[in-house]
Amino acid sequence: MYVRRLELVDFRSYERVGVDLEPGPNVLVGANGVGKTNLVEALGYVATLDSHRVATDAPLVRMGATSAVIRCAVVHEGRELLVELEIVPGKANRARLGRSPARRARDVLGALRLVLFAPEDLELVRGDPAERRRYLDDLLVTRQPRYAGVRADYERVVKQRNALLRTAYLARKTGGSRGGDLSTLAVWDTHLAHHGAELLAGRLELVAALTPHVAKAYDAVAAGRGAAGIAYRPSVELPEATTDRAALVEALAAALTANRSAEVERGTTLVGPHRDDLALTLGPLPAKGYASHGESWSYALALRLAGYDLLRADGIEPVLVLDDVFAELDAGRRERLAELVGGASQLLVTCAVDDDVPATLRGTRYAVGEGTVRRVG
Repeated sequence: MYVRRLELVDFRSYERVGVDLEPGPNVLVGANGVGKTNLVEALGYVATLDSHRVATDAPLVRMGATSAVIRCAVVHEGRELLVELEIVPGKANRARLGRSPARRARDVLGALRLVLFAPEDLELVRGDPAERRRYLDDLLVTRQPRYAGVRADYERVVKQRNALLRTAYLARKTGGSRGGDLSTLAVWDTHLAHHGAELLAGRLELVAALTPHVAKAYDAVAAGRGAAGIAYRPSVELPEATTDRAALVEALAAALTANRSAEVERGTTLVGPHRDDLALTLGPLPAKGYASHGESWSYALALRLAGYDLLRADGIEPVLVLDDVFAELDAGRRERLAELVGGASQLLVTCAVDDDVPATLRGTRYAVGEGTVRRVG
């Protein structure tokens, strides 16, 4: 799989730009702040319907414009598909596949499979559990796009359940009687247990498949300096080593019942996949708090490379993006990384200094300026 052409209209800093890309390595070179990351962010948005840099869509639209458009032509197994997304902050995005309107924006998921590593990924190691949950869910959707609906359904249920608990909490706090009715909470418990079990099962299966790839990738990036391991940490007690949906539904339902008083007291949902974490270890120690800057950087990179390797093992050949990576690596790590990614069907690399990129990955080169992209080699 590779992206043959990318076009942006009113996306970030670009009023209008188009760039033809090639299979194999593509290197985008330009000074900091001229828009290199905006280009790969747009591709990441097509792949995940999300930005790796911001939580809302508003910053993606160029100042003064009301919407932004991303078009990309994706070639897979000799066939080309045009994917188009119109981003309208505050409203539902519109999508087209092969010039035909899609019923929902998420129908485009799976058209472009992409793995993106960026400096923000240090938060996978150093940040809150939400960053690691997002890593798992994005990879889960890339691997099996149907999980986008599972994820959306679960998030909707949690939002509705939290609203009910919050209303009851505020009613009690103010001494009023209105809004304190929890008679429908059992209904939301049932929905949360079923949607949560499906998402939880997907994550557990993913972590089991991903674990050896993380160990292998970290060993390769760090040249054998430490053993990386991952483990899923659920917020509820689960039957040992099971991904059986019925058993997970039962476990979640039991946890909701056991925590009912605490949830009513605090006005929020305390158990479920939205409270889980992915534990990262280096040897016997947790990576968070113990890993050095270099080890954290290597670990974050290993997580992305592990996802890339897992997709390839599944028979999916994703586009690989390395956004401003090589400037942070020493010469040894640069060369090892180049060896690991050199066989990608399409590799996009952004950098401020051309010499930071190993010679084996130079490939097709583009000069990125303020609002412009020009092929130079």
